Amino acid sequence: QVQLVESGGGLVQAGGSLTLSCSASGRTFSSNAMAWFRQAPGNAREFVAAISGNGVFRNYADSVKGRFTISRDNAKKTVSLQMNSLKPEDTAVYYCAGRSFSSVTSTTMSDYAYWGQGTQVTVSS
Repeated sequence: QVQLVESGGGLVQAGGSLTLSCSASGRTFSSNAMAWFRQAPGNAREFVAAISGNGVFRNYADSVKGRFTISRDNAKKTVSLQMNSLKPEDTAVYYCAGRSFSSVTSTTMSDYAYWGQGTQVTVSS
């Protein structure tokens, strides 16, 4: 069983930066691809970024390319999302997610077996 705990959310002005962190439990962290999804009020949860188990491969949603960077530290069992040039439309609850026994990235929610409780990011205009 893997447990994921997010931190780092908050309120920031447009153009600002935030870094989200996700701490994971479990012995197989480095074998699992990890991702961030987000859900704004009234919207479906959507893919933001993903990183392979070894950290080599990364995927980003078009809406965040060039502004967000996903990274991981397998020794510390953490995955981070550095968010720069934030926009009001980035306002959402951000969720950390992990695959089970797969190091390959995916943009599909149903491919992720483990989820954190979410952390709120609010970007003011």
